[in-house]
Amino acid sequence: MHPFRFAVLLSFGMVTGCSVGPDYSEPKVELPAHFSAHPPTTRTVDSTSSDLTVWWKAFNDPVLSQLINRALEQNLDLAQATARIEQAHAGLGAANAALLPSATVSGQAARARQSLETPLGQVLNSDPSYNRYGSAYEANLNAGWELDVFGGLRRGKEAAVADYQASQAAAVATRLAVVAQTADLYISIRGLQARLEIARKQVETRQHLLATIEHLYAKGLAAELQLNQTQGSLNQAQATVPVLQAGLDSAMNAMDVILGKPPGTYTAQLAQSTHIPDVPQFASLGSPADLLRRRPDLIVAERRLAASNARIGEAISEYYPKFSVGALIGSATSVSSGNLFSNDASQASAVLGLRWRLFDFGRINAQIDLAKGQEAEALAAYRQSVLRASEDVETAFSALINREQQLKQLAQGEIAFTKARDRSFTAYEKGVVSLIEVLGADENLLAASDGRAQAQTESARAAVATFKALGGGWQHESQDPRFLSSAQ
Repeated sequence: MHPFRFAVLLSFGMVTGCSVGPDYSEPKVELPAHFSAHPPTTRTVDSTSSDLTVWWKAFNDPVLSQLINRALEQNLDLAQATARIEQAHAGLGAANAALLPSATVSGQAARARQSLETPLGQVLNSDPSYNRYGSAYEANLNAGWELDVFGGLRRGKEAAVADYQASQAAAVATRLAVVAQTADLYISIRGLQARLEIARKQVETRQHLLATIEHLYAKGLAAELQLNQTQGSLNQAQATVPVLQAGLDSAMNAMDVILGKPPGTYTAQLAQSTHIPDVPQFASLGSPADLLRRRPDLIVAERRLAASNARIGEAISEYYPKFSVGALIGSATSVSSGNLFSNDASQASAVLGLRWRLFDFGRINAQIDLAKGQEAEALAAYRQSVLRASEDVETAFSALINREQQLKQLAQGEIAFTKARDRSFTAYEKGVVSLIEVLGADENLLAASDGRAQAQTESARAAVATFKALGGGWQHESQDPRFLSSAQ
């Protein structure tokens, strides 16, 4: 058969033939119809709507929104994730290029001078018409194309597309993590500031009590034991302030780093204490199946599984021969540049190539086994990621429910202890109760107030964890990497 006709038939088989190896289908994962834990349904944020895209706005805190916007612009983890997308995009470009013909243009010009002292030069010089100077010119267009008859290159492109999509989903996952961490740190800062304020007020209260006892002691109306008890209680309250301040400084520094700035950059902006953000309300939480299309880390795991599946076919294609076609069109002359493109100087060639690892099947078998092992690992990783995602949601729901119940009880207890403390101090001034009861009431009030602030902080942090577990923070319908064009 004529080589050109054979090449055409191979090209037709490459276009119409099937790729070797298993075709990918997304694995089925058994999930329950509903989450077991479920916050109250009298809530207002719908996790299945666009509210989840900018979930941090549900906290109604302008400072929080401003910090998150800065984090999205300045965070260095996001910058690294963006760079990894570019790397994966370059790999996809290489996989696309492998399917297309390649061509190179080459040219050269040479000038030579023959020595007359050599035997060849002496023989040639015996001819009166001999010219010891010579010139050579050449220009060629060389084209080649590997015919992907058995689909190995197409499987490689499938893997590259999946890797690219995984890198995009990983960047989305990093974005979600950065936003959640920023919100979590902000709430922690506000919680520590609230606890510091409570501790300092308690110090002021005990200082006032100590001044009263000192005044009574000076008049002989109070015993030295009472004075010492009050002083020790004051010192105990003062000792809590440095610990809380150290925790606040650490959270402030962590906030600066996540915003991509040196520690201390935003300390002044956050120094003024405000209220702990209120917990937003949820109207609908969706189902566990929604996590498969909404959580970017699950999309990463699924796309990596798709890439490993494609690489099995890429490895199997090494069993089969590789065909290529090549052609050269050019011109060459050794006379002068003026004759370079004349008919006599033209040259052309066509090549049909074959490469077959006929005696290398042992290595090919090992490569296929490796690819299958990697796919089995990716499948297990995907299933485990789904289970962990469900665990994250259930844990976040449970924490949110129980923290809110704790907050409600502690808030009521704080009110009761405040009344008890006021009444005990009034009774002490009238001589009805001892100082021990006043100090005890102070201790109870401090513990209740501090516990309420902690519960309020942890409840808001549990809401952040819930949003993160649900995969909030991006438009899954329009940004799901699995729906991106593979031609990118």
